[in-house]
Amino acid sequence: MTTLVLCVDRSNDVGRKAGVATPVVGWEAVRSLVTDLGLSDPEDAGVNSLLESLRVARDLSDEGEEAVVAVVSGDGDSAVRADRALARQLDEVLAARSYDSAVVVIDSAADERAVPMIESRLPVDAVDRVVVRQARDLESTYYLLKQFMADEELRETVLVPIGIGLLILPPLLVYFSPAIAVAAVATLLGAALLYYGLGIDEIVESFPERAREALYSGQVSVVTYVAGLGLSVVGVFLGLLEASDSDPAAGEFVAAMSFVYAAVPWLALAALTASFGRLLDELIRDEGVRTPYLNLPFGVLAVGLLFRGFAGFFLEREAGWDALRLFGHTFTASERLAVFVVGSILLALVGVRVAASVTDETLDDVIEEAPSGPAGDTGGESGR
Repeated sequence: MTTLVLCVDRSNDVGRKAGVATPVVGWEAVRSLVTDLGLSDPEDAGVNSLLESLRVARDLSDEGEEAVVAVVSGDGDSAVRADRALARQLDEVLAARSYDSAVVVIDSAADERAVPMIESRLPVDAVDRVVVRQARDLESTYYLLKQFMADEELRETVLVPIGIGLLILPPLLVYFSPAIAVAAVATLLGAALLYYGLGIDEIVESFPERAREALYSGQVSVVTYVAGLGLSVVGVFLGLLEASDSDPAAGEFVAAMSFVYAAVPWLALAALTASFGRLLDELIRDEGVRTPYLNLPFGVLAVGLLFRGFAGFFLEREAGWDALRLFGHTFTASERLAVFVVGSILLALVGVRVAASVTDETLDDVIEEAPSGPAGDTGGESGR
């Protein structure tokens, strides 16, 4: 019975730090790799994983089993590429010799994600998780804090928001109540965590460059985006005026519906203006118009009709608004809502029909091209 003791290095510390190509197979080769990686970075937990792999192989050999130790590592800047590199290296190890089972040695949760892939090729008898005991002790706290302070990205993400919160906390406590002060600091810290957690910082950093490229390339969408932003501001302003003029006795729900009823036409017009500019850019490039840009204007109008219809329904029922009169016929609240719903559905169907008649692009093509860019605009260009 031959057992493969497999050390998994999904993050490719072996290749990056020791400069050794994987897979590495054999007792002497792995023991030499321990020395190379340890000299390169003595603090790397991968050194302990390699030593644990050698220990497991030695123990199995002492028990009379034939054990072969091997190391495989990931490669590339994404999880998919790393796993595919692991699969290729594992297939190379298995092609050189047959094994009855495997013992997988890992040192992190990221490495453990490769276990199902290994199980699909070879029976796995055990998974050995290596945990460095010193990491659990209080004596390493200072060292961990020092490492944390040395990471510039972590300092900007965590320490700067906390520092700002601690600076503004004393003035808030002096001039306001403790509840207001704590709420303000918690809001600040929550906003900072969302800012970095959602990747808004990357969008803000790349926005000037993208705006400069758009201006230099002469895209019409730059102007229409600005116009759409202005129309959105107008819509919000008129919606707030309408909500403030509503009867206070009617309640907050009626005020909210008044805001929606007044703001939705302007917001829909803003979205329609922005999408029209993007559509013009596609026509100017003379590369064919993609299906999403043809569907978007109709979709925006359909959604706007729905919001307007539902808001008008509630206002007519709750706020006593006048019934809708059209072509000499007075519609009840329910008939009014039905007209808007049917109209939005017909408008969406018209958009689908227009898009199908203008372009030959299928939904599968759109889905395949969508992930190629971070913001939709670049995705369509890179996909063609």
